[in-house]
Amino acid sequence: MTELSKEIIDQAKAVGRTYLMEHESKAILESLGITTAKSIVARTEDEAAEIFMSLASPVALKVLSPDVVHKSDAGGVKLNLKDADEVRRAFRDIVRAFPGKKVEGISVQKMARPGLEVIVGVTNDATFGPMLMFGLGGVFVEVLMDVSFRSIPITESDAQDMIEEIKGYALLKGYRGHSVDIKGLIDLLMRVSDYVMKNPDIAEMDLNPVFLYPDGYMAVDARIILGEPRPSPPALVSRDLHDLFYPKSIAVIGASGTPGKLGWNVFTNLVSHNFRGMLYPINPKADEIQGLKAYPCISAVPEPVDVAIILVSAGVTPDVVEECCQCGVRYIVVESAGFAELGPEGQKIELRMKEIADRYGVRLLGPNCSGIINTHCSMVQSIGIVDALSTGSIGLVSQAGVCAAGMLWGLRQIMDFGIIATIGNKLDINETDIMEAVSKDENINVICMYLESVKGGRRFIDEARRITLDKPVVVLKSGRTDAGKKAVASHTASLAGNDRIFSAAFRQSGIIRARDYEHMFNLARAISKQPFPDREGVFIITYAGSLGVIAADAITDNGMRLAELEPHLKLRLKKLLPDYVCGMNPVDYTFSQDAETVKRTIEIGVDSSDVGSFIVILQAEILESYPDTLKSIDYKGKPIIACVAGKEFAMPGVIKMEKAGIPVFSTPEQAADALGIMYRHYTRIKKQKT
Repeated sequence: MTELSKEIIDQAKAVGRTYLMEHESKAILESLGITTAKSIVARTEDEAAEIFMSLASPVALKVLSPDVVHKSDAGGVKLNLKDADEVRRAFRDIVRAFPGKKVEGISVQKMARPGLEVIVGVTNDATFGPMLMFGLGGVFVEVLMDVSFRSIPITESDAQDMIEEIKGYALLKGYRGHSVDIKGLIDLLMRVSDYVMKNPDIAEMDLNPVFLYPDGYMAVDARIILGEPRPSPPALVSRDLHDLFYPKSIAVIGASGTPGKLGWNVFTNLVSHNFRGMLYPINPKADEIQGLKAYPCISAVPEPVDVAIILVSAGVTPDVVEECCQCGVRYIVVESAGFAELGPEGQKIELRMKEIADRYGVRLLGPNCSGIINTHCSMVQSIGIVDALSTGSIGLVSQAGVCAAGMLWGLRQIMDFGIIATIGNKLDINETDIMEAVSKDENINVICMYLESVKGGRRFIDEARRITLDKPVVVLKSGRTDAGKKAVASHTASLAGNDRIFSAAFRQSGIIRARDYEHMFNLARAISKQPFPDREGVFIITYAGSLGVIAADAITDNGMRLAELEPHLKLRLKKLLPDYVCGMNPVDYTFSQDAETVKRTIEIGVDSSDVGSFIVILQAEILESYPDTLKSIDYKGKPIIACVAGKEFAMPGVIKMEKAGIPVFSTPEQAADALGIMYRHYTRIKKQKT
């Protein structure tokens, strides 16, 4: 913080004021090296006229009052005043417009030369902290809301992305010989970000409008609003959770021998999936459960226990947590419900558990969760009975236990999960902890997350940004609609809806955002089974012309294009095509599309330098004839996605295709959407790494 900035803020705080007036805000900005339309304060109309004469330019007059935030709406702004008499009249009109308000004076400033109007702002988000906003000004922000957000601090790459992200980027880039100073704009965004990071008192900020020129910019109006100082980020604690996912021993407190009880379900899952470590059922009323010796309490277990799963009533859970901590348990999974989700009394119980776990340095997952599944160590902690699972490379992190466990029955046929972790109420271990731990597992190559909220938003962004450079993260975030908006003092805050902020945070961290469950799992199947396309050309093979046309439209809609085969490859393809087929892409075999023909056609596309990926539309009625042939192709790193209309009626073939490593979607639009997202992710990561 500059000395001038500190002085102005301290003076405002001394009189209990949180709103910095325009001349104060501009003085701070100027001290940061940000160019503004400087404000000179006039206390009388004669002073205003004298300032006008000294400036020798048309001027604007604006009210300066700690009681007036939205000046123009209340008649506090007069523009393009060209003589002293106009200035005097405008001064009097402004003063008369605010009876009973404390008017410090009137700002007199030169009319700025016209430029492209934009807005730069800052707002504070409850999850992600200070957020920087950028967008085109005027009608674009008021009506179209063409703005972008990023969590502060930003990098130069973030600033460039913010600029390119808005729909009006073409106006900035240049049109009809007009362009703006993009480098200067990036510098402005970086200076604002740096100032807010160094000054935790800033709650909101608007630079609106800012005029952009071919050779710089000018902040014409500015306001800064102070708030309670932002708390410092919590100190980093040890977050190594490897043994939570790969424990050598598990105790189930509340294990039951009675079918139908949750304690029976959890223990049955661990036994039936042949957990590779030691299992200790804890139940004071049983001698043995499912052939294993039972213990009355965890302190009676003679060997060390890595993980304790708690399935007792909420009221006694804190006492059980304390006993586990005293016995040296390192990780506790509370699958019981009846805590904060039920109200204040449950929240008190949670806080007691958290205090106990923190005191012993023990990590706690839950409560109100369904534990962890790790197919790579045959560990299934789910409260619902889970059938046989294959080992896999997909990691799923879910805030809702039913979401994770309830879908496994069907999804396990076409998706191979490595880890499924549910986080429940996130009393201690949260989504960022789990995401970080799962990302370190060499068995996992893609992470999916279902989230309702995020704790420690900035750490989430930083961790995800690091992780997505190596492993893609796909997130389904629920709660996309705003229940309502509070009254706010700045344009920036009024535009910062919850879902808009989450989308910005995901983009900033490289996360792929899914629209719904089907979309998330479609993307996970494609990414886990196929490489990313490294070019935008798509080769379409179909048995029905209409589906090929739909696919061609869909890839264009998703920012890709039809690949163009080289002349020698067109000759190869022509020899393969029936006489009645003339199209080279899409290739339409009109119901004569046997597996060998599809294979040879794909191999032609593999040899093309313009083909980056394939959409292959297959016949449902003969789907089972394709997998063995197609899986033998050397795709040379080019992804293939199959499309089968009515695939739900051909599930045996779909399952065989999926087991062969080729994801099967229901429509060409779904296939094109997945390839488009994969290609954009590839280009972003390539850009980040270079």
